[in-house]
Amino acid sequence: MELSLSLRVIVERGALSRLPSVLRSLRPGIVSLFTDDVVWDVVGRDVSQILEDEGFEVYTHLVGPSTYSEFERGREVVREVEAQVVVGLGGGRVVDAAKYAAFKEGVKFISAPTSVSHDGIASPIVSFKGEDGRPISIFTRPPELVIADLAVISRAPRRLLASGFADIVGKITSTRDALLAYRMGDRVSLYAIELASTALRIAVKHADEIARLTPRGLEALVMAAITCGISMVVDGSSRPASGSEHLFSHALDIVYPEKRSLHGEQVGIGTIMMSHLHGLNWRKVRRLLRKVGAPTNAEELGVPPEAIVEALAIAHKVRERYTILGTRGLSPEAAERLASETLVI
Repeated sequence: MELSLSLRVIVERGALSRLPSVLRSLRPGIVSLFTDDVVWDVVGRDVSQILEDEGFEVYTHLVGPSTYSEFERGREVVREVEAQVVVGLGGGRVVDAAKYAAFKEGVKFISAPTSVSHDGIASPIVSFKGEDGRPISIFTRPPELVIADLAVISRAPRRLLASGFADIVGKITSTRDALLAYRMGDRVSLYAIELASTALRIAVKHADEIARLTPRGLEALVMAAITCGISMVVDGSSRPASGSEHLFSHALDIVYPEKRSLHGEQVGIGTIMMSHLHGLNWRKVRRLLRKVGAPTNAEELGVPPEAIVEALAIAHKVRERYTILGTRGLSPEAAERLASETLVI
C-alpha cells in the first residue's frame, strides 16, 4: 500500500482570518475565489477584501448549479485568469466546483466550507449532473488545506448541518457494504473502512451536541466529514463512505429530478432502509436522524412514496459496486415492503 497524505486542517472560530498567511505559504500569484451569491453576502465579500488588502490578486467566481457545463465554466475562469490556487468558499456545491476546476487545471485547491451539508469537504470526489441529467461522480484530488471557520459554520441553516450529519450516519451501511464487497473478492482497503467507521463514531458520540449546534458539536461534525474524506483518499475510491444508501440517493435523483431534498437527507433515508436489509437496528438510525432534525420518511423528504419505491428497485443498477442489494436488486414488491416496514412510506 502506498499513501500520500499532505492534508492540512484548520478548524476553529475565526479560522478564515488565517487564510492570507496560509496562502502566502503557497506563494500564489493569482487566487480564484469560488463562492455563490448567498455566501458572498454573508462572508465572501469580506474574505475577498481581506485577501486584496493583504496584497493578493483575487478573481471571484459565483458558482451556479451542480452541472457539468457549470463546472466547466468555472474551470475556464481559472484558466483565463491563470490562477495558481482555487479557494472554494461555500457549501458542498461550491467546494465541488472549485475542486473540479483546480483538478482539471492542475492547480492547488483550498476547501473553505461555510456549512457541512455532506461529507465531501475534504474528499477527492466531485459530484455533478451530466449532460443527460444523470448524477456523475469523479475521483479528483483532495485539498491542500481545509480551513473551517466554526463561527461561520454556526450561522449555516440548521437543515444543511442536519443533512451533513445524515450523510455521515450513512457510514453505518456503507462500511458494511464495503466489508461485504471485500469478502466477495473486491479490492477494498480495510484501513479505509476503519477510518470511515471512526468518522461515524465521532458523529454519533456528539449527536446531542450537533443537534444543539454547540461549538464542540460543530467541530465534531467537521472532523467527522474530514475523516470521511481521508478514508476515500486512502481507498482510492468512495467505496468506504458510499454504499447501498448512496445508490438509493443517486437513484432518487434519476427517478424524481424535480425533488428539493438534499443529498445527505436522501442518504439518511437510504441508511434507514439499508440498515434493515443488513439486519441492523434501523429504528436506532431513525432516532439518530430525528435527533438532529433530519428527515426520516418520504413526506418529510418531500418525495412521493412511489418515487421511493422506484428508486429502491433500480438502485443496484446505478453503479457497478457490490452492496447488500446484490446484482439483482429488489423487486418493486420487495422495495415497497422494505420502505413500508421501515416507516419511510
